[in-house]
Amino acid sequence: MEPLLLLKALILGVVEGLTEFLPISSTGHLILFGDLLDFNDESAKVFTIAIQLGAILAVCWEYRGKIIEVVRGIGTSPSANRFIINIMIAFLPAAILGLLFIKTIKFYLFHPIPVATALIVGGLLILWAERRQHTIEVERVDDMDWKHALKVGCAQCLALIPGTSRSGATIIGGLLFGLSRKAAAEFSFFLAIPTMFAATFYDLYKNRELLDWSDLSLIAVGFVAAFLSALVAVRALLKFVSNHDFTIFAWYRIVFGIVILATAYTGVIGWSEM
Repeated sequence: MEPLLLLKALILGVVEGLTEFLPISSTGHLILFGDLLDFNDESAKVFTIAIQLGAILAVCWEYRGKIIEVVRGIGTSPSANRFIINIMIAFLPAAILGLLFIKTIKFYLFHPIPVATALIVGGLLILWAERRQHTIEVERVDDMDWKHALKVGCAQCLALIPGTSRSGATIIGGLLFGLSRKAAAEFSFFLAIPTMFAATFYDLYKNRELLDWSDLSLIAVGFVAAFLSALVAVRALLKFVSNHDFTIFAWYRIVFGIVILATAYTGVIGWSEM
């Protein structure tokens, strides 16, 4: 395997891990960095799907205590049963819409210019949401009811648009629907587990003919990088939200999106076209 390819795999793995759980869109960043690194062919498609598993497993590891507690309490613990039901309810809206429209979305929107536009619009929405007065109804994830879960699940549907950010849609949606910052962030992490597992395995199945054992070392490097960087990102975000709002992420999205559009329209960077 060429060292340059391994370096690209390492970079994209770190990008995936750092951006998956921050409200800045991992899919959007992977599309953009893949374009910049000229790593956007058919084999790269499978690579970017596979390394998401590393980021998912980082969350599973970070919350292994809670996951074990819930699994042990299924059928006997009211709080565990409610938690599982809330996750299932929140998972369904995006799962249904994804199955119906993902082909169309990928064809028209999985390109740098739509991603840049979504980054800017999403940043403006975060600024708007942060300027609203927050009324906290739910301090902890375990205090959520099915209505809160359904609302957050509907917000997650926006993340089908690349550049929007799954974590951004669910966290900001959670804030708008009465969750505390910590509860919104944690529920976003927990909701990521079934959502990302389902999306990843579905995409791998649909693209199974592109799987090549010769790419295993490439995937392994990206997988490990995604796992480690996602672990850092999750811990950092939880610490961050205890004392800060999400305004800094909004401005990052807006500035990054503007830079992409500016470089595209001036020809400084030859971004791929639709």
